[in-house]
Amino acid sequence: MDKIYVTGHRNPDTDSIVAAMAYAALRNAVGDREYVAARLGQLSDETRGVLERFGFDPPLLVKNMRTQVQDLDFDTPPILNQAVTVDRAWSAMEDDRHVSAIPITNDEGKLVGMLTPGDVAEYNMRNITDQTVQDIPLFNLLSVLEGKLLNEPAHAVNVLSGRVVIALPGGLDEYPFREKETILICGRQPETIRAAMEMGVSCVILCQAELPADLREKGGDTCIIATSYDPYRAMRMVFQAIPAGCVCRRDDIQYFRLDDYIDDVREVVLQSRYRSYPILDQEDKVVGTLSRFHLIRPRRKRVVLVDHNEVAQSVPGLDQTDILEIIDHHRLADIQTNNPIWFRNEPVGSTTTIVAGMFQERGIMPSKKMAGLMASAIVSDTVMFKSPTCTKKDRNTAERMACLAGVSLDQLGRDIFAASAPEDKPVSELLFGDFKEFHIAGHDFGIGQITCVDSDRQLQRKDEFLKLMEQTKEERSYSLVMLMLTDVLLEGTKILYLGDEDLVEQAFNVKLKDHEAFLPKVMSRKKQVVPMLSALWG
Repeated sequence: MDKIYVTGHRNPDTDSIVAAMAYAALRNAVGDREYVAARLGQLSDETRGVLERFGFDPPLLVKNMRTQVQDLDFDTPPILNQAVTVDRAWSAMEDDRHVSAIPITNDEGKLVGMLTPGDVAEYNMRNITDQTVQDIPLFNLLSVLEGKLLNEPAHAVNVLSGRVVIALPGGLDEYPFREKETILICGRQPETIRAAMEMGVSCVILCQAELPADLREKGGDTCIIATSYDPYRAMRMVFQAIPAGCVCRRDDIQYFRLDDYIDDVREVVLQSRYRSYPILDQEDKVVGTLSRFHLIRPRRKRVVLVDHNEVAQSVPGLDQTDILEIIDHHRLADIQTNNPIWFRNEPVGSTTTIVAGMFQERGIMPSKKMAGLMASAIVSDTVMFKSPTCTKKDRNTAERMACLAGVSLDQLGRDIFAASAPEDKPVSELLFGDFKEFHIAGHDFGIGQITCVDSDRQLQRKDEFLKLMEQTKEERSYSLVMLMLTDVLLEGTKILYLGDEDLVEQAFNVKLKDHEAFLPKVMSRKKQVVPMLSALWG
């Protein structure tokens, strides 16, 4: 069953994480078990604390959604051990004609080589002029001949080698063998068999005949095998008893792994001449084969986006996915889809509020733990209901979830924001913990936000923040970088700003001093900051 990933935006905040978890839980509850919550970045201290408080593990971390080999409907042909006979390998290829090559492995399942019909044909053609075989396992020979060992050689024999010859009845006066390294194929020819045993040839294959009684008791090192095959078929089958590992191609094998990206695989395939490529798992074991055909229409990952609908904020590789749904409370942005989808966008303060409403619509009561988690997300994203994005629906939903969970919203809010920006946290984690990138009217810029209850304490690290913001501005070629220190108790935001100072002074009717200003009543990045900048740029 292919997963459907429910994911929020990059640098996820509590609302983004909880909305994904809650929606996946809702779909699972109605029988859609393939929905899995995912996250695109590290958890903030606030979010981690909320998850621990209500007993949840963090969602699956996903770094990108690029199509990988594991997303393809690749072939799963028989994967044969190198000891298997060429005859059995050929039968496997005959049974699965659309597979152009079969992987050959060792006893651990790791790749040894690739065997194609062409490799078998080339081997058979060589046998026309070179009728010598080396180290054929005795068991292999008995298997392909459907034969029976008629004697026990004086010395245990496990492998057989030598020139393969047929002794024709009434043939030449001299025997067709002159050395011990011979595998003799004959019929009801007692004198020929006796001479071969006296010389001590490697093996006598007796075709459609019985071994004379006096020779049964004769000792020696010669293996005598009886088969119902005629001599000419027996001769061909001797060559088919060779292990497949001796015939397969072992050099310059191009293979791929399950987690390789299709973009990279396609480049390699276009530059090579092979028709089939083995696929290995994380333990280097062969799991299947890939051909050019599989790259034409790969199976794409499926995603549901929550709390965003902008490419710059979404998962890398989004263009290679199938977007099934979007649930959001932000402005409409630039994400495009291949097909019509369910898009739910409501002007509320928290995406979790929307998801909670979907629980009610489906007639499903969230668990006590999930209700507490959802209440926390709404409190966090509405900044304890002080954000201008907050609606009556947010407050009512949060109160209902808190009642189900048996928690106090006021205490929950104080606990959340008191832990959101610890003093010992690196400035990089504080700046990028809730950082969003925007592309508006030809301008690229980034805005980070820290929601806290003591902004002055954070401003003690102003020089560190500005240094990192300057570095980020240069590396990413931003027009501006802003850090919002949103103070719940002050009901406003202190900003640190780098870029065109006239722009921010006009947008917010403030005067910057040392890259700093206070914006009273400003609590929301999406509703009070980004729209003002967008308006100035037209």
